[in-house]
Amino acid sequence: LGIDNVLVLRGDPIKSEKNFIPEKGGNAYASDLIEQVVDLNKGKYLDDELQETQNMDFCIGVAGYPEKHFESPNLAMDLYYLKKKVDLGAEYIVTQMFFDNQKYFDFVQKCRDMDIHIPIIPGIKPLTTATQLKSIPQNFYIDLPENLAMEVLKAKDKDAVKQIGIEWCIAQCKELIDFGVPGLHFYTMSNSSNTQKIAKEIF
Repeated sequence: LGIDNVLVLRGDPIKSEKNFIPEKGGNAYASDLIEQVVDLNKGKYLDDELQETQNMDFCIGVAGYPEKHFESPNLAMDLYYLKKKVDLGAEYIVTQMFFDNQKYFDFVQKCRDMDIHIPIIPGIKPLTTATQLKSIPQNFYIDLPENLAMEVLKAKDKDAVKQIGIEWCIAQCKELIDFGVPGLHFYTMSNSSNTQKIAKEIF
């Protein structure tokens, strides 16, 4: 199929579960799934009876959290497990969304201090609605900058909010590109129109 990159994620709990519960025989942690993909690259499949298997050649990506994963007690512990994923075979990192670039800069430095030297791709999302001032921190456990929140609160209508989100994201992207990021990953949430406008401004 021509697929050679896989982003290895544990996944989220279903809505009826408070905590993530793997299916029977499933993986409880992303690190377990990384090992499975590494095995595939060596031609080792879960089904030992398969014949004429071939070695895969997947490039393995993993998630990183500049403001830590919500299940981790602190960022240091989160970085410990990120390093474990890298040691198991991860070749690049895509971060959770963030709205303050300093969070990303600090995260990259902490990763380098932990001897993590693979590419760290920033995850970006333009704010699109005023309700996201509540839903994003609630669902993704990240902070929104005061300046951005205040601008949105002062916006006259929905279009003004979208424009604020676009302009904030453009500024973010330009600063990240100047920093020398290996690429940009956009979270479109099935709505790419704002991202298209941003891309036209920065590329």
